[in-house]
Amino acid sequence: LMKAPEKRAAALRAALERHNRLYYVEDAPEITDAEYDRLFQELCDLEREHPALRSPDSPTQRVGAPPLPEFAEVRHRVPMLSIGNAFDEEEVRAFDRRVREALGAAAVEYAAEPKFDGLAVSLIYRGGLLIQGATRGDGSTGEDITPNLRTVRSIPLKVDSSGDLLEVRGEVLMYRKEFDELNARQREAGEKEYVNPRNAAAGAVRQLDSRITAGRPLRFFAYAVAHSSAPLPPTHSATLQRLAQFGFPVCADIDTVQGAEGLLQYYERLGSRRERLPYAIDGVVYKVNRLDWQEKLGYVSRAPRFALAHKFPAEEQATEVLGVDVQVGRTGILTPVARLKPVFVGGATVTNATLHNEDELRRKDVWTGDTVVVRRAGDVIPEVVRVQKPGPRRPADRFDMPKACPVCHSPVVRMAGEAATRCTGGLFCKAQRKQTLLHYASRRAMDIEGLGEKLVDQLVEKNLVKSLADLYGLKSEALAALDRMGETSSSSVVSSIDHSRNATLSRFIFGLGIPGVGEEVAKILEKHFGKLEPFMAADWKAISAEKESIRKENVRRKKRGEPAFDVPLEGIGPEIMESIEKFLHEIHNKDVIQRLDKLIRFEISAPGRRVSDVKTFVLTGTLAGMSRDEAKAAIEAKGHKVASAVSKRTSFVVAGEDAGSKLEKARALGVRIVGEHEFLDVLKTL
Repeated sequence: LMKAPEKRAAALRAALERHNRLYYVEDAPEITDAEYDRLFQELCDLEREHPALRSPDSPTQRVGAPPLPEFAEVRHRVPMLSIGNAFDEEEVRAFDRRVREALGAAAVEYAAEPKFDGLAVSLIYRGGLLIQGATRGDGSTGEDITPNLRTVRSIPLKVDSSGDLLEVRGEVLMYRKEFDELNARQREAGEKEYVNPRNAAAGAVRQLDSRITAGRPLRFFAYAVAHSSAPLPPTHSATLQRLAQFGFPVCADIDTVQGAEGLLQYYERLGSRRERLPYAIDGVVYKVNRLDWQEKLGYVSRAPRFALAHKFPAEEQATEVLGVDVQVGRTGILTPVARLKPVFVGGATVTNATLHNEDELRRKDVWTGDTVVVRRAGDVIPEVVRVQKPGPRRPADRFDMPKACPVCHSPVVRMAGEAATRCTGGLFCKAQRKQTLLHYASRRAMDIEGLGEKLVDQLVEKNLVKSLADLYGLKSEALAALDRMGETSSSSVVSSIDHSRNATLSRFIFGLGIPGVGEEVAKILEKHFGKLEPFMAADWKAISAEKESIRKENVRRKKRGEPAFDVPLEGIGPEIMESIEKFLHEIHNKDVIQRLDKLIRFEISAPGRRVSDVKTFVLTGTLAGMSRDEAKAAIEAKGHKVASAVSKRTSFVVAGEDAGSKLEKARALGVRIVGEHEFLDVLKTL
């Protein structure tokens, strides 16, 4: 069984990855920056206290989230890393102390600048001409949004710079006044208003139609040079001045300061002017000014050692709780939400604030009638911070989580180790229907091309699709009658739906959206069960008991020097098994799966291998003839596995162009390294 720190770390990683996706990919955040920072710091502390919990897939080891499939991918020459955060004076002084000690310097000069609340982008110029613009994406790979960035008037299309290649980093944002004017136009047109300037800017930059972007009042500020074939000035501040000479907008509020005192004075100075600035900021950024010192200080895994973001405290106000309602999210999570007496906070009137989950509500002890402190810092959903003054607290004022989903009336469950309460009607619940359809149609699940968010919205709102099985009864005539759908588009979608009738069991299981069941777990299930029928009929309590029995026997066999038995469903823990059991036990889910079973023709994938025969591959660098996903699929089709980190147990490291630290580690450990052509030969022999 998982120990408490391990269980908490796993829950934090899952939550942070989800919120990364919502914030960076879908532009639909559900929690405040302050709450995200709290979760992130808790995970950092756990991993520091328990080094064995660190893993390559942890949010602390990477930035952001993967790019959307609608845009071409751009691999960043220099990774676009995030910056570590500070929230108080002592953390700033500690940063300055670390920098001075690492450099052996008595005092350090810093460049200090606003922390813009916009969207980070990379601009590449060749021969002075803008040839590519990209989002940050996951830090290593972003989205090619060149046509959209060309419409931003403050971004120069041509610069008079020396040298052949120049890569500039900066922020796309929207001024407050222009944001208000945009929302006024949206109201007049009867369209949805934007929540804040950051989301309006991010949504505009990531439009598939660049003509929409051109109609938005976007601005750009340059804040760094990532690469230049021409020599740069010796300091960061002088480099920004050079960029201004080239024609790039550079913020006038940037300054150079000396030591920790200078940093803190800048923070106070800019904080006092925050509400009067034309653009939104959520803090300030400090960078060691000398570029050679930046290079000497280097990087930790996800952030530069020479920079720090000092964030402003979130804005807070007090108001009364009028009641507590329950919202059912797209993934079935029930969230208690406080209905509030309207209060103006963080630049907007707030009438609702999240209480996150039942544990948080109990910890904060919120009742109807209480006076509570509400926090909002330009975020989408404000939160209740604490109770300032208890109300009358009659028995009826206490909130209790409902036993049934308020939308579909299916039972609700709370899995061990989770703070969330979930509706079990995943394939039936209308609140979850849109997300269920989008997940089922996604590229890594059933790969139904053309079944995007706008079409799914219409299918659900018009009750054309009440469950996944209804997809296979859709006619092109019905689709053609929907908004933005013509005969060609509708025929294409129907054809893609029909094509999805041929699928592997693992893609189908992953597409069902069972909590905790990702791609890798689905592949393990496919290898074990082979067909849908035994998967549906599995006795999960018996399987869990069998696994524990075999593990105990293997301990004894190891002591005797005997070979170990293979453990069934290795890699799937008791929490995931419990999740699968509850999902399949819900009668509505079972009914939908049985209907789908009659519509899907399951392909037979590669047979499973004994654990001792499985080879482990690690991919590094760029392959010329295939993508990483294609290489991974080819390996797994042979019954072998792909790992993200090199260890003594690694069988092969496949090295492409620009291979990084994994290649060096493989050499140090004596792991066999193969190029792309040799890799293909190796696959044929395994």
